[in-house]
Amino acid sequence: MSHSPKPLRDLYALFASIDDEKECEMLLKDILTPQELETIAERWQLVQALARGMPQREIAKKCDVSISKITRGSHELQYGSGGFKHFLKKLNMTRP
Repeated sequence: MSHSPKPLRDLYALFASIDDEKECEMLLKDILTPQELETIAERWQLVQALARGMPQREIAKKCDVSISKITRGSHELQYGSGGFKHFLKKLNMTRP
């Protein structure tokens, strides 16, 4: 059992209750600002590119983001809780 505070457990349960992409879109558009949503989408794009083995400088140029943002994404991919790796594998987005 998680030792997360109740508000976090409630949030995790909310996300776990999502049935499809349309429900996810509805929730994310209500719970996040457009800028927050864009930032999260950008991070996911960077992580996918890193997982495909794309060099950081190439990602920076292609996505028009700083190397520091990519480095943070790389760090989370390598040393985070494992969520990125789990979903990359689940969605078949890992390197061939």
